[in-house]
Amino acid sequence: MFKMTGRIIHWTGQYKKRMYLGFLWSFIQSIFIAMPIMGAALFLDFMIKDSRGKVQITRKYAWFALGFMIVAILGRFLFSYLKAIYQESIAYEKTSEQRIDIGDILKRVSLGFFDENDTGKLIGAVTTDLSFFEMYAMSMTNNVVGAYIHIAAMILCMAFFCPQIALVAFIAEACSTFFLYKLSARSEKNSVPHQDANDDLIRAVLEFVRGLAVVKTYGQEGASTKGIVDAFKNHRKINLKIEQEYTWVNAMHQISCKMGSAAIVLVSAIMTIHGTMELSIFLMMAIFSFVIFSQQELVQNSAHTLQVIKASMDKLEKIEQAKFIDEDGKEKKLDSYDIVFDHVYFGYEEQSVLENINVTIPEGTTTAIVGPSGSGKTTLCRLLARFYDVKKGKITIGGTDISTMKCDKLLENISMVFQNVYLFHDTIRNNICFGKPDATEEEMIEAAKKACCHDFIMSLKDGYDTVIGEGGGTLSGGEKQRVSIARAILKDAPIVILDEATASVDPENEHLIQTAISELTKGKTLITIAHRLATVEHADQILVVEDKTIKEKGTHEELIEKNGTYKKFIDIRRRAEGWKM
Repeated sequence: MFKMTGRIIHWTGQYKKRMYLGFLWSFIQSIFIAMPIMGAALFLDFMIKDSRGKVQITRKYAWFALGFMIVAILGRFLFSYLKAIYQESIAYEKTSEQRIDIGDILKRVSLGFFDENDTGKLIGAVTTDLSFFEMYAMSMTNNVVGAYIHIAAMILCMAFFCPQIALVAFIAEACSTFFLYKLSARSEKNSVPHQDANDDLIRAVLEFVRGLAVVKTYGQEGASTKGIVDAFKNHRKINLKIEQEYTWVNAMHQISCKMGSAAIVLVSAIMTIHGTMELSIFLMMAIFSFVIFSQQELVQNSAHTLQVIKASMDKLEKIEQAKFIDEDGKEKKLDSYDIVFDHVYFGYEEQSVLENINVTIPEGTTTAIVGPSGSGKTTLCRLLARFYDVKKGKITIGGTDISTMKCDKLLENISMVFQNVYLFHDTIRNNICFGKPDATEEEMIEAAKKACCHDFIMSLKDGYDTVIGEGGGTLSGGEKQRVSIARAILKDAPIVILDEATASVDPENEHLIQTAISELTKGKTLITIAHRLATVEHADQILVVEDKTIKEKGTHEELIEKNGTYKKFIDIRRRAEGWKM
């Protein structure tokens, strides 16, 4: 528990000074909390002595008592306010920075990082975990540290009047701390299963929501809920188990505090009876006994929450320690755009995907990549864009090894249009200008016209300021594709990669998209993954990927004459495209 509070304080980084000042204000606040108790005892002593004729209370004493109480109350609230001002906002400021940092990290890691790490855990880390952190990190740290600051201040005040009673309070505090330590140890053991149950719950909910269309189509509503119901049950089971394990430790912690309060009153009463303590001091100690452990009793709730925060921090640190794919890259400028795959090998973990790939793609030419599903066509393009790093060999553009470049600098030279287009939940304007945020209105509209999407955009109620749904869900497939091509045209990169950009659109949209692609690829180095004959036949070079390597390469005419894999592929495509009802 104490280790975890120290870790949170270290996490605050540049805000650490504010944390320490907050603790100082907390200590002074506790002194002001103790002042009315000590003041009441002091004035009570005066009243007793006045009743016995030993002193005479004048109006001056009454005004002084009133002023003392007002100062004590105002001081308490002032330093409570200062503590809140200095500490409460730290978590919000720090987590805001951390979300941005994690976003930057996830942009720079290999896509293999997402294959190795569960999506539910990643989403949970940047949403649920950071939100939990935001809400509880400071309050839980302040609960723990503040409780011990409060007790320390109270014990110091008690020690000024009676060291023996202060020792009793210290012993009770030590017993309470022992059981809090045991509670913290149990919380640490249970925090990982608790976190895993939360992640499973998030993953099950995501899968349920994403799969609703398929579930409804096949009428499997009952089967689809099994995963989410199991996740809910598991989450409930683990939380109940954790609560049951905490019960006896919680009880012992509470007993230590209550017994400590009772012991303070008992020892004070015995000392008063034996004449070694004034009645007024006894009353002061009795009041102290009610407030000294008030904050300590709440620490038990913080102990478990801190361990949940620990599991969240471990997960976040794992993301933050992820290796950047371009960690050693340089800001290099490319002067030419000849692409060379030189003895390239690649695989996902233990599975080999590409072996000994040797290809040259001259600048300004069109290269078509064909081959059976799963042969590695898309992987070739992803390696060129450096979404992954090759296992062996190298890829060069204009003679520069791309593994020596910063990814942002490399991708300035590449535009990609995918079969499955993703548009952001934003305006069409911002989606088109995503690759060139400083584009003028005229440049954006010109790109949209070239991509054959200006007319349909203007027919929308808000034109270019129309906000589209997540993933572009409010547009048709062809409309999304043309917006993505407009985005690529505006970027105006010298290398264009098309990953089956017309594979799943209707004939009317295909004509518009082909027109848009023609505008996009003028004078560019084009790499296209395609199955349609019209796209493949006119390529300067065709690569046939099969069995993890380049089986054939050449022009359409050259490969037809070889009567190999490509010829079989063409025959199959002609039969498919010529099929009629």
